[in-house]
Amino acid sequence: MLVFVVCIISQMLNTMITWLVETIGSLGYPGIVMLMALESSFFPFPSEVVMIPAGYLASKGEMNLVFAILFGVLGSLLGALFNYYLAIKLGRPALVKWGKHFFIPEDKLIKAETSFKKHGEISTFVGRLIPVLRQYISFPAGLSRMSIAKFSAWTSIGAGIWMAILAAIGYCVGENEELVAQWSHKAIFWMLAICIGIVLVYLKIHKSN
Repeated sequence: MLVFVVCIISQMLNTMITWLVETIGSLGYPGIVMLMALESSFFPFPSEVVMIPAGYLASKGEMNLVFAILFGVLGSLLGALFNYYLAIKLGRPALVKWGKHFFIPEDKLIKAETSFKKHGEISTFVGRLIPVLRQYISFPAGLSRMSIAKFSAWTSIGAGIWMAILAAIGYCVGENEELVAQWSHKAIFWMLAICIGIVLVYLKIHKSN
């Protein structure tokens, strides 16, 4: 039964990836913006299934690699800004009302907002590099009213690094699904390790000051 379920899921993923490649290929750069905006906001799915196919299309001469990355960053920023403004308008009242039911009382929420005001830049940058967290890092940024200029800048830098890595994987080994999976897993592992290192260095410097 488990094998059957795995096969079904695998088939669905392959179908989805094929659809994404065809969508990106037919819509071009607007397709990348649209899909990455969705990925970065309320409909999270792996950015790998967008940017790796885009890199592959670039290797075939059907796209420009630099433009694919830039439009990927634009889409990520738009999705992040959506969550940012959603948090400003609806986030805090909802969290204050419902947070106590999920062990997040108002005093802890206020403490988290205060902490983000002090370390918002590094949190936003690192958050964009970590799977799952990248979709939700915009909420505390919005709740703490982080400067929109700083938020946009650090979001774009973090997203740009990740977009470039994924597009490069697609460009180099896009035709080999096994290598794509291997390189993607290694990229996630090393990115997490680098993020931990960045945070430790930041905390050490911040503590010494």
